[in-house]
Amino acid sequence: MDYAEAGVDISLADQAKQRIRRLASRTFTRGVIGGIGSFGGLFALDKKWREPVLVSSADGVGTKLKIAMAMNIHSTVGGDLVNHCVNDILTLGAEPLFFLDYLAMSKMDPNVVEQLVEGMSRACHSAGCALIGGETAEMPGFYAPGEYDLAGFIVGVTERANVKKTSAVKPGDLLFALPSTGLHTNGYSLARKLVFDQAGLHPETYVAEVNNKIGAELLRPHRCYWPMLKTTVARGWLSAMAHITGGGITENLPRVLPRGVQAEIELGSWPVPPIFSYLAGLGKLERDELLRIFNMGVGMILVVPLANHRAVETELKRRREKYFRIGHVRRADPRKPQVVFTGNLPQ
Repeated sequence: MDYAEAGVDISLADQAKQRIRRLASRTFTRGVIGGIGSFGGLFALDKKWREPVLVSSADGVGTKLKIAMAMNIHSTVGGDLVNHCVNDILTLGAEPLFFLDYLAMSKMDPNVVEQLVEGMSRACHSAGCALIGGETAEMPGFYAPGEYDLAGFIVGVTERANVKKTSAVKPGDLLFALPSTGLHTNGYSLARKLVFDQAGLHPETYVAEVNNKIGAELLRPHRCYWPMLKTTVARGWLSAMAHITGGGITENLPRVLPRGVQAEIELGSWPVPPIFSYLAGLGKLERDELLRIFNMGVGMILVVPLANHRAVETELKRRREKYFRIGHVRRADPRKPQVVFTGNLPQ
């Protein structure tokens, strides 16, 4: 018996790695030393940084991968992985430097690998981030045929003096929301259960309520906010940023708020994409549950000092980025919830 008979085809893995090298090389920045294929990735920090602090994060795409597998469209989730990680370190004021991925699958499929890495490569290039390495594992018997899992790891840098601290947030600060394109990469376990198990839909089913095929709607990409915010961040115009991922606004915004303040958010002050209303109807989900599970159309919240709000608005308009003023920060009893909602979600 050889390795191929055990389920691992080394020749297919070599084909996949050649495609990875080609795609990754397109993202290389001047900090990259060497190429793909060593036991580790090398990156030289630019001398422009006076007191650099490295910022790192790791994440996955979750069960959104199930949608990609069902539709045999894989490049979007590759991009989602990068964008999620870039947004996470952005909240600490970090510029992305380099990215690594981990891909595990039941059987090596060079075409699927190429799609995934193409998506990652495209997203890295857009963010000015180098894809410098990763790991591709073939694991027959561990994953079902045709299945895979995907994780990403990012390193960025910021000046020590610019590291975002919760103490910077003050009563009177304004809250600006940057829109999401849909679920991004969170809430898919519930969404899949509602759409495919309960409603019995197929990914190719057209749903009038969302004006799209349901699979395509659920594969809408996770936006990257670094390109439109890098100038705002560099000029120190923000008190804080919150990436709205799993847990929604309810659980993510408090992560950047100090003790003794409360964010008051006015529901109805931003448009909610139809997919959320559709899912709410399928599951008869209450308002607070929706806000705790999904981003509800908000991908990033900017906490803006009153003195800087005109500069931030001007910069966002210059970059043609939509934004919505959704609330403000106020003093509050530390024993009370740090996020309160007024009004109602639009139907």
